[in-house]
Amino acid sequence: MSRLARHIEASGAILLALVWVSPLVFAFWAAFHTTSDAVNFNLTAPWTLDNFRTAWAGAPWLRYFLNTFLLVTVVLAGQFVLTTLAGFAFAQLRFPGRDVVFILVLMQLFILPEVLIVENYAMILRLGLFDTILGVGIPYMASAFGIFLMRQAFKSVPVELHEAARIEGCSLLGILWRVYVPLARPTYLAYALVSVSTHWNNFLWPLIVTNSTATRPLTVGLSIFGAPESGVDISVISAATMMTIAPLLVAFLLFQRQFVQAFLRAGIK
Repeated sequence: MSRLARHIEASGAILLALVWVSPLVFAFWAAFHTTSDAVNFNLTAPWTLDNFRTAWAGAPWLRYFLNTFLLVTVVLAGQFVLTTLAGFAFAQLRFPGRDVVFILVLMQLFILPEVLIVENYAMILRLGLFDTILGVGIPYMASAFGIFLMRQAFKSVPVELHEAARIEGCSLLGILWRVYVPLARPTYLAYALVSVSTHWNNFLWPLIVTNSTATRPLTVGLSIFGAPESGVDISVISAATMMTIAPLLVAFLLFQRQFVQAFLRAGIK
């Protein structure tokens, strides 16, 4: 019975994996075939790169790639600074109401970003950051998940290292920079991959707060490129989709082992 249960579990996992990956496989197939061959699943149809040429000529993709790269870089830099300082404070410093404040921070995990869109939009307008890369990224810099992750990583650092650094005359920031940050590098890597993939694929907020090609990221550019009024060609749209997700796929294939190991070492208990 146990062997049968294992076979059923493995079969179910494989079935779910196939269901999950099927849209990506179809997009890859359609990107290299004509629309009729892609829809009819003509396995003998010749492969072509014409869809990529058409898609590349149909939108300013280089600008969209640059905007997306700047966006994820700005967001990640801000998150590293804020989550490091906050995580260190919650892990190693004692101050009145620390646990209460930490609970309030964690409550952010239960609030969908979409709930705060109106208030964030009003704040961005008041700050004069509408239609800017900073305006797109600033609401996501104080990440509750990042603070929790860094707090757990810093709590796993032996207290003897903290005390030794203080005896040597290091300030709190010196201890943070010389002791805690180097030991948390796997956690930083894991969080960086999660943050980059999340904001690379973010769509709704950039759609609302951007209004020009100079600031639109790839997701918004792809939605405009594939709009029905522009004409729907599933093969060309699939080619554009593959272009937008290619950097993330390559990054995951290159760093998948480090990604898994980083979460295993992140100190989540």
